[in-house]
Amino acid sequence: MRIVSLLPSTTEILFAIGAGPDVVGVTFECDFPAEARTRRIVSTSAMPEGLAPAEIDAFVTSAMARGEDLYHLDEGALAGLDADLVVTQDLCAVCAVDVSVVDDALAHLGCTAEVLTIDPHTLEEVFGSILTLGRATGHEVEAIGLVGALRARLDHVRARVAGRPRPRVMLLEWTDPPFAPGHWVPEMIEAAGGEPLLGRAGAKSERVTWESVHAAAPEVVVVAPCGYDLAGARTLAEELVTSGALPAGVPVHPVDANAAWARPGTRLVDGVEELAGLLHPA
Repeated sequence: MRIVSLLPSTTEILFAIGAGPDVVGVTFECDFPAEARTRRIVSTSAMPEGLAPAEIDAFVTSAMARGEDLYHLDEGALAGLDADLVVTQDLCAVCAVDVSVVDDALAHLGCTAEVLTIDPHTLEEVFGSILTLGRATGHEVEAIGLVGALRARLDHVRARVAGRPRPRVMLLEWTDPPFAPGHWVPEMIEAAGGEPLLGRAGAKSERVTWESVHAAAPEVVVVAPCGYDLAGARTLAEELVTSGALPAGVPVHPVDANAAWARPGTRLVDGVEELAGLLHPA
């Protein structure tokens, strides 16, 4: 089987369940594991590099209002891969190539590859997507074992934080403007022993105001901007503290959103474990 993955999270999952050798095409964002960077890149971003968070938000908002795609699918690169399976998403137009673009490209190329759409909104659906990928690639046993191990780690964290005070956590999925968390992130905060503020589990992340952030009275602020690694998150967190945008005296923790928060892959449990350690050091 020859697989093209158009999501960093599914590339991560495919390698984790043993389907990595079958992956022949990836996106420019597929950076984990490191071996994924050796595969052919078939999609790139339409966004200019070096933009600040406010500029990125303005670019995305404007492009979506005009109905423009935020990603370019390289049909030439895709044509030469002779894929049997293309994995894409229908979750977020800002996250990856839209499934309709993939369908049109394959039809244009006369490619008969199966298109598998992954669309998780909750932790349970993320685990379900791992099982779906396992079945689709002939690695169901490995996928079942992986999901079992991830569930066991989550259960261990939940047991360790049970009965402890639950700090009020304001996690920022974006910083300018501020966005409250959605999808699986509020569940991650709860599993880590915190109380998520403003965001709703299973729903889209929402644009909020700094006034609402202050009014929510957070005891901890986590800076997890989508698309940023730990170094980038640290820089943005420092800017927020310096500007006085955040409530005074509240601890601020930058985290690697790409690795363990924004992408619905195997490392979300790493994020839960990390946050549990921050909220409950004992």
